[in-house]
Amino acid sequence: MADDCNDVSGPAAPLQRRTLLKGTAGILASGMFPAVHAADPIVLRYLGTAVNQDKAIGEKFEKDTGIKIQYVAVTTDDVTKRAVTAPNSFDLIDTEYFSLKNIVPTGNLKGIDTKRIKNADKITSLFTTGMVAGKAVGDQGTAPKKVIYLEGEKSKVFAKAPTQFMSLIPTVYNADTLGIRPDLIKRPISSWAELLNPEFKGKAAILNIPSIGIMDAAMVVEAMGLYKYPDKGNMTKKEIDLTIKVLIEAKKAGQFRSLWKDFNESVNLMASGEVVIQSMWSPAVTAVRTKGIACNFQPLKEGYRAWAAGFGLPATLSGKKLDAAYEFINWFLDGWAGAYLNRQGYYSAVLDTAKAKMDTYEWAYWMEGKPAAQDIKSPKGDVLAKKGDVRDGGSYEARMGGIACWNAVMDENAYMVKKWNEFVAA
Repeated sequence: MADDCNDVSGPAAPLQRRTLLKGTAGILASGMFPAVHAADPIVLRYLGTAVNQDKAIGEKFEKDTGIKIQYVAVTTDDVTKRAVTAPNSFDLIDTEYFSLKNIVPTGNLKGIDTKRIKNADKITSLFTTGMVAGKAVGDQGTAPKKVIYLEGEKSKVFAKAPTQFMSLIPTVYNADTLGIRPDLIKRPISSWAELLNPEFKGKAAILNIPSIGIMDAAMVVEAMGLYKYPDKGNMTKKEIDLTIKVLIEAKKAGQFRSLWKDFNESVNLMASGEVVIQSMWSPAVTAVRTKGIACNFQPLKEGYRAWAAGFGLPATLSGKKLDAAYEFINWFLDGWAGAYLNRQGYYSAVLDTAKAKMDTYEWAYWMEGKPAAQDIKSPKGDVLAKKGDVRDGGSYEARMGGIACWNAVMDENAYMVKKWNEFVAA
């Protein structure tokens, strides 16, 4: 496989490089990751959700550098709470960009110095300028370009133009849509409006995480022609009321089989056939397919709801731990991790380095939207697509270029959650 072509190996290599590169600064500048920490082990406490904390990534990083990753897995909400209330409890945070409006004003995150990030200038323009293939994508909600730059290393304010300091370095991102069972629906599905089509009464489901579920609902409301939101990611109270009213009416009419919260629940609902159309995440569609069951992550004409996560550094981090955190971020952008994530249907921050660690047929399938030249397998060896299959949503440019809005936390979040709970209880 192509992913191991740049592995550092051989007992002499670390010694030679330590002679040439004095200190971590030299290592970071070179982009090399020799095993220099074995005699003085460093453990990085990595706070994030379990979804992003992959054992294989931690093991590969330790093998390459000698630095250990200790995963601290909590819920999305608890990642934010810890960042706000206990910034000394982690050395590295992996959080979603929408959470930054709650975290950055506390001063608990350190601006990441892009001069210490080898591939900073190669980070996809989707994050830095909001462009894909030279075209602007939808920026309703918390588009990363709005919150990715800080005015300085200790700033509590987002910069309006690019600076030397980033709030987060992107880890994984994707554009979500509806999952469908094409074998049970047996006709084309092209609009978010189909989620509330009475044809699927009792066989539809929606995500029961308020800040995300309501944006899926807003996509449906717009697709039905009921209302056009100035910003689906920051609704007024009247707009929230309208959206929830539509959901409650559908629920009372028996539209929803389930309001799911758990990844596995969404997989089971679809795999069993109890649900034929629902809010869904790309890895969940993959999980259904690995069971040999038809499931599509359906491109829709109104576009996608996007999300993105990234690495941040606590303001108190210093010394060897800070150097090690920068080393991990540089390693993460160097290609192996990016290729590993791309093979699961996510997208990586630096596409060039990931491409160098993927076979040509893999890159053609995952990123160029071309038919698979041979069976496509997950990192664990599960067959995800058969020879001749085309990825749902097509190429990177087609999918990420089709973003309509981004996950967000609204100014009226407390009111929105209250109204969402009324929908759940209805």
